[in-house]
Amino acid sequence: MPTPFRRAIAPRLIAALLALSFGGAAVPALAAAAAFVAGVQQRDAAFDQWADRFAADWVRLSAQRARYTALARAGVARLDRFLAGALDSARRVSAETMRWSLANHLAGERFEDHAFVFSQFGGTHIALVSFMSAAHPMRRAADVDSYLARLAQIGERMDQANARARAAAARGLLPPRFILERALGQVDAFLKPAADQNVLVLSLAERSAALADLTPPARAAAIDKAAAIVGKSILPAYARTRALLAELHPKTGDDAGIARLPDGAAAYSQALASFTGSTLNAAQIHAIGLREVARIEGEMDRHLRQLGFTDGSIDVRMKALDKTFQPAAGPDPRAAILSSYAAMVRDAEQRSAKLFNLKPRAPVEVRREPALTEGSASAHYSVPAPDGSLRGIFWVPLRGPSFDMIRMRSLAYHEAVPGHHFQLAIQQELSGLPAWRTQRIFGGGSAHSEGWALYTERLAVEQGWYDGDLAGLLGALGSELFRARRLVVDTGLHSKGWTRQQAIDYGIGAAEVERYVVWPGQACAYMLGMLRILELRDKARLALGERFTLPAFHDVILKNGSVPLDVLGKIIDQWIADQSQAAAT
Repeated sequence: MPTPFRRAIAPRLIAALLALSFGGAAVPALAAAAAFVAGVQQRDAAFDQWADRFAADWVRLSAQRARYTALARAGVARLDRFLAGALDSARRVSAETMRWSLANHLAGERFEDHAFVFSQFGGTHIALVSFMSAAHPMRRAADVDSYLARLAQIGERMDQANARARAAAARGLLPPRFILERALGQVDAFLKPAADQNVLVLSLAERSAALADLTPPARAAAIDKAAAIVGKSILPAYARTRALLAELHPKTGDDAGIARLPDGAAAYSQALASFTGSTLNAAQIHAIGLREVARIEGEMDRHLRQLGFTDGSIDVRMKALDKTFQPAAGPDPRAAILSSYAAMVRDAEQRSAKLFNLKPRAPVEVRREPALTEGSASAHYSVPAPDGSLRGIFWVPLRGPSFDMIRMRSLAYHEAVPGHHFQLAIQQELSGLPAWRTQRIFGGGSAHSEGWALYTERLAVEQGWYDGDLAGLLGALGSELFRARRLVVDTGLHSKGWTRQQAIDYGIGAAEVERYVVWPGQACAYMLGMLRILELRDKARLALGERFTLPAFHDVILKNGSVPLDVLGKIIDQWIADQSQAAAT
């Protein structure tokens, strides 16, 4: 299929050739046009070849992060030369997306140790186990050998992480005490079972049971080998991590925000720029949060009064409403809750049919968050395997004893359909993008992906998906209020000296507050990304009038994958121009 750039130049070339032919210069004109197109094709091919090689080099350096910086600088310089030339619009989007990602890497490189090596949310001790137990391929017998080979490297990786954490601590880059204690609890939980009952061994045993080409003796030998590796290498490495955390504990304090750390204010400014894809500063984001909180609370107040909840704050009344929906005492309700989530996802797939032309081929399922991370995890989504061996997964923590029942629908829309599953699974399946874009090696930042997921929550409200379900609507508004409060709390923690307790008192749960402490700026991506997508939608609707349709607008966003928000703005502008030109001709 012709690229958008070639479609754009074709009418001009034809017009020029017709005009020149009447003057007796058709042959030279054809030759000039052919030379022009050949030059465009040569430049396109040069970019494609360079970008593919660069992405492959970047992935190969994943275990050698110190070399990333030099490669990123070289990449930015080369991309600037490509962007100064005549790339077609599709490749220009690719080049601008890659450049944004590399520039963010360079800008954030000096702040890498401000992200604590052993945090409760994504520390090395958690990331290694999560990858091995949930994401490592397990499709055939050969994958078992790969699993064991990687398992043998975990002890070394943990020791490398220990060295990084010790060096960061020597520079004054220590987590708050309450964060260190969360990580310490996770390490203790990992160390508690015997080696043969460790999650890394049990996961192998469970996942290898279905492999048709793995004989029972080979499977038993692999499980025994995994237990030996865990006992001789991995558990001792985690014990060394535990000793390090215990050593650092007396040196930590209760101050929560990143601004307390050396160069912390600059680190937060960079985090906001990276996660939000905007030039808004902390004070501006804080003000937007306060504005949105007031707007949403006003709407919720009206609905709560309709249901007879008139006394107390919004939070007090929402807790009273939620209490009426809690499962009855008796059998463990978790299985039924997971089943309800699955039914909500299936219902959302049906409701989405008229709003989306593009839909993912890969299915999505709902699973409970694993025990190791359930205590501190938020609901999240993991993409399907490109080869189809793994489905998309909507992970739900079900800590109990109470459950967030009235927000279930909005959470299912956000994490699964039509939120992250539509966006990320579709991107992985797109045939018109280079592989490094479908696999998000260079992404567009959290504001695009999280903004989209929150936008789909708003879309469900706009499209009447909660008609007849006022409690569910209040749950959806409560979810949006939660994202607005995030703007206030994140900036409060990291730029205004808020304590952990101040953030909790503002209406954010303790586990969430602690997530913002270790991941500064990321919580701001959701609301700011959604507001930008709504702004672009309003712009397109105003410009196109009756020619505007929601499915077409959604197609433009989904078929371009994850891109920075300023690049998305250019994409929408070009789409508006193309639609207007098509209508005029």
